[in-house]
Amino acid sequence: MNKYEFRAAASLAAVCSVRLLGLFMIYPVFSAYARDLSGATEYKIGLALGIYGLSQGLLQIPFGVLSDKIGRKIMIVLGLVIFGFGSVVAALSNSIEGMIIGRVLQGSGAVGSVILALVADLTSEENRTKAMAIVGITIGSSFMIALVAGPFIASIAGVPGIFWLMAGFALLGIGITLSIVPSPRRLSLHRDAETVPAMLGSVLKNKELLRLDFGVFALHAMLTASFLVVPQLLHETLNVTSHRQWLVYLPVLLVSIAVMVPAIIAAEKYRRMKVVLVGAVGALAVSQIMLVLSSRDVYVVLAAITIFFAGFNIMEASLPSLITKTAPPDAKGTAAGVYSSSQFLGIFAGGAAGGWVHQNAGNAGVFVLSAGLALLWLATVVTMARPSYLTTCLIRISDAQAAKAESVADKLRQVPGVADTIVIAEEKLAYLKIDSKSCDVRKIKAFIDAG
Repeated sequence: MNKYEFRAAASLAAVCSVRLLGLFMIYPVFSAYARDLSGATEYKIGLALGIYGLSQGLLQIPFGVLSDKIGRKIMIVLGLVIFGFGSVVAALSNSIEGMIIGRVLQGSGAVGSVILALVADLTSEENRTKAMAIVGITIGSSFMIALVAGPFIASIAGVPGIFWLMAGFALLGIGITLSIVPSPRRLSLHRDAETVPAMLGSVLKNKELLRLDFGVFALHAMLTASFLVVPQLLHETLNVTSHRQWLVYLPVLLVSIAVMVPAIIAAEKYRRMKVVLVGAVGALAVSQIMLVLSSRDVYVVLAAITIFFAGFNIMEASLPSLITKTAPPDAKGTAAGVYSSSQFLGIFAGGAAGGWVHQNAGNAGVFVLSAGLALLWLATVVTMARPSYLTTCLIRISDAQAAKAESVADKLRQVPGVADTIVIAEEKLAYLKIDSKSCDVRKIKAFIDAG
């Protein structure tokens, strides 16, 4: 990756990070704060926490499509303006209804898909995977940092202070976009990074992809529902206010990371993906069952939360990789777009359903809801096909090769280690699914050039 590509990936990862940091910071402290808002009920608190996921999930794909027509940077700036405005509305709100409006506006700045499309515009096919990995790692790191930083910042500036910080982050993101992020020479459709509307039908009919979409839906529904009750539970069992609960989340996350790293190595390097998936989803289910049966025991609560985050981090790291492995070579971007929308819709469902259940059945009802989701997810994982260990790679072809696209595709399918190939003549690209252990991309390029 050259300096230009690294600058593009790092700066766009920063834009993504400053936006997500604020959104995640609010999770550990929101429910306790929202109870003091005018008109608050447990259902409305859950709705306010999760509703940004509804607008985010519905607008991800439209934002990406619009960015193809009017420009990536324009849509990123517009999205950050909307996000910042929503943050100000939330910061100033004294009622739960005002908070819900602010959260809807925050989610309406759905720039995630646009950021990924711009990463693709600014990087070569050879380095795009590395660039996307930088963005992905940043997203994961933002979540973990935010869970610890949120309660700490709330103890200094209050929850409204976090929303004002989000507005400041939006301005920072706009500044980075306009001054540091390079401008693409041209906008292109990247099937490996963008949603192609014409391919949505085929992706939504793919049963294995739908299993993964349900998985990320369930994962984030459980996370959002849990944060409606866990802060209160920690306060009751440990006598720790929500503003000091970073002292709990920090060691819990460190332990969960220590569990996650060897699990991911076993899944990827030693090709034990399904075993790891079943184990992680099983851990999520066990953690919720533990909280149903003994949520008043401090040791059970701490153990359950640690087990939950261990399973959560394993799945959060594994599911995007599985989308790449499972999707057809030319539908990776579309599959990722549906996956991302499923994640945000899960946030909404977890908040709304979790709030309703909390209001009518208390803490135990929320844990039963999450346990039910985890067990249903476990059933889909146990019965899923053994995941492939194929990766997607892109190879640019010449005009002459594009003119005989089918012939080139047929030849590429005969290369050892190449499982599938689709050549898009108008894009002058070959999309391949390969086994990286038995197939060298450099040899494929040499094969194409020689042919």
